[in-house]
Amino acid sequence: MSQRQATVDRDTLETQISVSVNLDGTGKASLDTGLPFLDHMLDQVARHGMIDLDIRAKGDLHIDAHHTVEDIGITIGQAIGQALTDKRGIRRYGHAYVPLDEALSRVVIDFSGRPGLEYHAVYPRARIGDFDVDLLHEFFQGFCNHALVTLHIDCLRGENAHHIAETIFKAFGRAVRMALETDTAMGNQLPSTKGSL
Repeated sequence: MSQRQATVDRDTLETQISVSVNLDGTGKASLDTGLPFLDHMLDQVARHGMIDLDIRAKGDLHIDAHHTVEDIGITIGQAIGQALTDKRGIRRYGHAYVPLDEALSRVVIDFSGRPGLEYHAVYPRARIGDFDVDLLHEFFQGFCNHALVTLHIDCLRGENAHHIAETIFKAFGRAVRMALETDTAMGNQLPSTKGSL
């Protein structure tokens, strides 16, 4: 049974969020964020990252989705950080290119202990359904700040906003999966010349 599991609850005046992760899962997702498009994107992360995700979120959606999306990113970041423990024996780095029809995105991640986000995606419209595409940046920023990762996201091409977002989330899941895999050559060593991450 996997030991790389964690549950984190975040309770603020704006949101109440619970996230459970199993980093050695089978890609199962149980999602209820109140935002169907975000649920669809998080399902891609679980499925392509082979991470089990259980997310329950209630937020001040009567205002807008900003707090909910950002806080879900924060809470997922905290949960993955806790599940990962000391990072011994992992690959640390992960990358993926994912196409969907005309869209192509690349995601590169480093579980470095240093938060940093480079997010380069241009959407042809401001909304996918009623979901504000600006909030995708907020999700990844919250994740980076709390998982303590360096994350580079580049949409290399795309004309359909849904396709662009989906390639990013699929590539993110694949990159996380690669980075968190056990590196048998590494053994129980920490993947850093500094001796800490």
